[in-house]
Amino acid sequence: MFREIFLGSAILLILVMIVVTMSRSSAATTSANAIPNPTLDAPLATTRGEETVVLAGGCFWGVEAVFEHVKGVSRVESGYSGGSAATAQYEIVSSGTTGHAESVRIAYDPSQITYGQLLKVFFAVAHDPTELNRQGPDTGTQYRSVIFYSNEEQKRIAQAYIQQLNQAKVFGRKMVTQVVPFQSFYEAEDYHQNYLVNHPTDPYIVYNDLPKLENLRKQLPELYKAK
Repeated sequence: MFREIFLGSAILLILVMIVVTMSRSSAATTSANAIPNPTLDAPLATTRGEETVVLAGGCFWGVEAVFEHVKGVSRVESGYSGGSAATAQYEIVSSGTTGHAESVRIAYDPSQITYGQLLKVFFAVAHDPTELNRQGPDTGTQYRSVIFYSNEEQKRIAQAYIQQLNQAKVFGRKMVTQVVPFQSFYEAEDYHQNYLVNHPTDPYIVYNDLPKLENLRKQLPELYKAK
């Protein structure tokens, strides 16, 4: 898997830095201010509660870290979705043959943030929704862009938002994000949880994920929370 190579070779680290610089994702370079709010969205709830959404957009380390800093989000877990329980293990998922995508399960209060606003964060700063079966230096179907919807409302909002952004040509390229029914989520191994918090100087984190947090803070300050 690329992350292990990245961490183990100084030469490859330099090459990756060049690649990341030259092919920085549109999600990182397109201003979040240029990404409109969804025209179709669920209203804010009138009472506090908890709902969940499962998203996949490349390595779960960075996606998890972004949503841990989003207002209204109470809990984020890294894991695997899209495949069976028997193969929901990091080393097997990394083969790209299990059907899983590295995913995050996000628990949020719908009275503080809407489902559509979470999707705006997902598209604007958490990943590049135009990259097919890859994100930055990581390649394979396990890094695909996916929204796993749990009900018809989530499906309708997600599909409408993707159509809205494609019609507006926000990213310059067609979005490839899949919208598929949620079946199951398997929590990843303990060492993957809160990876950015526990390894803030990891070269992979520094060059790929810390910029996402900075983009969230600068471009969507109304949704950013410090920790």
